[in-house]
Amino acid sequence: MQYRPLGRTGLSVSAIGLGTMTWGRQNSEAEGHAQMDAALDRGITFWDTAEMYAIPPVAESYGRTEEIIGSWFQSRGRRDRVILASKIIGAPAGGFGWVREGKSRLDRTNLFAAVEASLSRLKTDYIDLYQIHWPDRVTNRFGVRTYRHRPDQDGVPVEETLAALGELVRAGKIRHVGLSNESPWGVMRYLRAAEVAGLPRVASIQNAYNLLNRTFEQGLSEVALREDVGLLAYSPLAAGTLTGKYLHGAVPPGSRRALDHRPSRYATVNADAATEAYLDIARRHGLAPNQMAIAFTLQQPFVASSLIGATTMETLISNIGAIDLTLAPEVLAEIDAVHNRMPDPCP
Repeated sequence: MQYRPLGRTGLSVSAIGLGTMTWGRQNSEAEGHAQMDAALDRGITFWDTAEMYAIPPVAESYGRTEEIIGSWFQSRGRRDRVILASKIIGAPAGGFGWVREGKSRLDRTNLFAAVEASLSRLKTDYIDLYQIHWPDRVTNRFGVRTYRHRPDQDGVPVEETLAALGELVRAGKIRHVGLSNESPWGVMRYLRAAEVAGLPRVASIQNAYNLLNRTFEQGLSEVALREDVGLLAYSPLAAGTLTGKYLHGAVPPGSRRALDHRPSRYATVNADAATEAYLDIARRHGLAPNQMAIAFTLQQPFVASSLIGATTMETLISNIGAIDLTLAPEVLAEIDAVHNRMPDPCP
C-alpha cells in the first residue's frame, strides 16, 4: 500500500481508501466487518463514511453504516489503526426529512448534534476527518452541469460553519475538517476564512472523479495542488459503470441501480459509448477494467486517496489490487484520446 499526505495535517492516508456506504443495505453487518478486516490487513487505513449512509438513503438505514463500523471497533479494538472520516449533510433539497426533522443546516446546532450522534454510533471519542457532505447553497453537484446563481437560497455562511467546526476541534471531538461535492469558489472561501479568522484549515475535498467524470481537472485540480487540499476521489468506477455491468440498460439484481429509486448520474447520453471505449482499452492491453479505472485516479498528482467500495469480497480484493498497477504512457494516451472525443459524459 502507498500512503499520502492528508493536506497539511501531518497525517498520511492510504492511497486506496475504504468506502462503506453499502453496509446496512447491500451488505450485512457481518459482511461489513469482513471487509474492514480484509482492508486493514492489506494496509488500507483510511475509511470514509457519513451520517446519511447506507445508500440509497432511506429513514430505516440512516446511520446504520456508522453503527456497523462502531460495532467493528468495539469487537476488534483497532480504532487507533484507522484514520476515520465521516460527514454531515448540507441543507436537504426535497428529501432527508428524517435527519434532524428535515431541518439540517450547517450551523452550530446541527453540527454539534450530528457529531455527537456519529460519535455514539461509531463508538469512538473522535473523528479524524469531519466533512461537509455538500454545501447549503446552490452549486453544481450530483450531475448538474450549469450553475444557477441563487444567492437568495444561500444557507449558513461559510465563516459560521467553520467557526462551529473549530469549536469541535478544540473540544477534541474532531481532529480535522474537509469538504465534499464542493466548487473551487467554495474551497477558496473556506481557506480564506481559516486564514483570516484563525479557524481550522480545510484538509481535503471529496468529489467524484473517474474516467466518465474528470471535471475536477477543470479548476479544482489547481486549487488542490497549490493549496494542499488533496482530492478524496469517490466513485473511481463511476458507481460500477466502468465495469460494464450497466451497458445497454442492464440492471443486475442486487446492484445499486436496482435498489436506488433515483436516476443514476452515470446513465447519460454517451455513457455507454465512453464506457465501451475504455473497456476496449483495458481489453487490448490485458488489464482488468476495474483496476485500470482505479489506477488512473491513483496516478493523478492531486489525488490523496481513491475511495473504493464493493458488495463482494472478491470485488473488494480485486479493487485493492489496483494499487500495484501503473498505467503505461500508451494506455494513458489512449485514455486521453477517448476523453477528448467524449469529455465528461457523466459530470
